[in-house]
Amino acid sequence: MQPPPPLPAPGEAALEQCYALRELIHMEISAAGGWISFERYMKLALYAPGRGYYSGGAAKFGQEGDFVTAPEISPLFGRTVAHQARQILEWTGDGSGILEFGAGTGKLALDLLVELEKLGRLPQQYFILEVSAELQQRQRQLLVQFAPHLAARVQWLKHLPERFDGLILANEVMDAMPVHLVVWRDNELLERGVSSAGNEFIWSERPLAEGALFEAARELTDGIRSGGNEREYVSEICLEVRGFIASLGKVLQRGAILLIDYGFGGDEYYHPQRRQGTLMCHYRHHAHDNPFYLPGLQDITSHVDFSAVASSGIEAGLELLGYTTQAHFLINCGITEILAETPAEEAKDYLPLANQVQKLVSPAEMGELFKIMILGRGIHGNRPSPVGFTGGDKSRLL
Repeated sequence: MQPPPPLPAPGEAALEQCYALRELIHMEISAAGGWISFERYMKLALYAPGRGYYSGGAAKFGQEGDFVTAPEISPLFGRTVAHQARQILEWTGDGSGILEFGAGTGKLALDLLVELEKLGRLPQQYFILEVSAELQQRQRQLLVQFAPHLAARVQWLKHLPERFDGLILANEVMDAMPVHLVVWRDNELLERGVSSAGNEFIWSERPLAEGALFEAARELTDGIRSGGNEREYVSEICLEVRGFIASLGKVLQRGAILLIDYGFGGDEYYHPQRRQGTLMCHYRHHAHDNPFYLPGLQDITSHVDFSAVASSGIEAGLELLGYTTQAHFLINCGITEILAETPAEEAKDYLPLANQVQKLVSPAEMGELFKIMILGRGIHGNRPSPVGFTGGDKSRLL
């Protein structure tokens, strides 16, 4: 782990939030006997009520925040996803809706609803499940400001419904779920956690105890060893993602789950080149790998193991309907045709949109690293493949 590069200094109020969270985490470490799992540390750093990164009030998205998501890059992203959403809503019939997790600023919901209205296929209801009260307020304000006639269709939820028909959507949600850090060293399985050293946090390891995490790590051991990682290999295992997919499998009666995130299939995720894992932090548009820097003020993420996601879906009774890159998905759904609606001769309007599309589909930008997976129940049958997965399917890599 390298120290972060010189980064912009936070304001006084932000530092107070950070110090309060650090004290809370130190107290929890002490109460736990001097050690907590990294999964617990990450959960507190991101979601501690009123103090964590996502539960605090600081800007997170866009130029004033710490990172930019695809819906913030271009309205064409949401408009294109709407074409996949329309197909799912047509397959599930009247009364079906859309349920979005972690809707950020609300930009994806806005662009989806506006495009679906143009396509003549608005959902019966658009639900948003958002853990951050501050983000929920931003979402509400954006929708009321730019589409007041559609805002009435949106309802915010605190919990998953007992059952749901339609499209469940999660864009860059799984990467922010807390992960365990596992160390494969010689013939040992260790869990890397967090301890206190004065006012600082330090890494601390202990033997991995029997349980779900041990079993998940043991299943990966042969593949990691065969990659030439006999001495030491460190990576993440996200049990929460597996539980998340299992929960969605219980809720979804008829419809599909569309998952958009950066990550890999299992073989690529646990490749020898990633012997230090995929953990990454984002602060003011700077990326680094020190999760102990300014807890509560920076995002902490890891890439998604899509093989584990697919396995969890199948175990939950869902069907894997497709897995591809963001570039293939957006092109299959017609992003170039939507771009062409703006004449190239109108350079002032066209060129910015073309540059945005380039960021979304270029292999050097988001096009290859970001993957799209669709899991379904009761909708496929003899129907054609979902429109976003008609070409470039990568399911063989899972």
